Amino acid sequence: MSPAPGQVLRSLLQQHEREILGEWIQNQLAATPVRGELMREGELREQSREFLSLLNAAVQGGSIERHDSAEWNSVRELLGNISRSRAKQGYTPTETAQFVFSLKQPLFSRLRTSVGNDVALLADEMWTTTAMMDRLGLYTTEMYQKGRDEVITRQQQELMELSTPVVKLWDNVLALPLIGTLDSERTQVVMETLLQRIVETGAMIAIIDITGVSTVDTLVAQHLMKTIAAARLMGADCIISGIRPQIAQTIVHLGVDLTDVVTKASLADAFLLALQRTQAKLPGAVT
Repeated sequence: MSPAPGQVLRSLLQQHEREILGEWIQNQLAATPVRGELMREGELREQSREFLSLLNAAVQGGSIERHDSAEWNSVRELLGNISRSRAKQGYTPTETAQFVFSLKQPLFSRLRTSVGNDVALLADEMWTTTAMMDRLGLYTTEMYQKGRDEVITRQQQELMELSTPVVKLWDNVLALPLIGTLDSERTQVVMETLLQRIVETGAMIAIIDITGVSTVDTLVAQHLMKTIAAARLMGADCIISGIRPQIAQTIVHLGVDLTDVVTKASLADAFLLALQRTQAKLPGAVT
């Protein structure tokens, strides 16, 4: 009677884990030399040792066909950590998946030696092992993509924060120069950044300069009004500067009501008005 599919694989992992690990690591180092700028050889060896150990435990204690069972939780968690880490380190998806797929060669080699001339058994074990490793490789790719998405999202967030600097022009006067497109997500960052600076400085006037905003439509105008309303709730009045003729015509055409908002053509004009409102005295000014 032939053993159940995967039984030979279980036996190999249990009896020859150390030998398989050594051959697997050597194959990885020979096929793709460790990129020293991204990972040390010792780190690769430790990742390989931990993965093979957890794989062995999952195979012995659970179903080889069901990777969503509790016995495989540790394997999935480790592969997720490795994939996200390599995504951040700059590895490609192929390089990341190859970590799993490269284990096939030492496993297949041991299977051929152990099974001998039983072609049917060898075919069953090869298929079972291939299906297992392919599922793990695909899972690695999925986790890699999630890691890349996390990196891109974080970078976009950092870029939005960098593109919305709040500058202290004078005592009680802040300026927020906006450049590019103002959408809902960026508006939220703008509002949070401005309100935080108002709290930190106790500013009375906030100048929102839209000279660098390419287009102003109804949605952009609504975003500006929300930011102004939030600033007023914090005790600061807002001045909008950078109102170019084209933008002025667009605002009128859209029917946006800015009667309660002070607007100026340039940042310099807005700054001068802010100084007058705060009754600030410039150095060297004659009183």
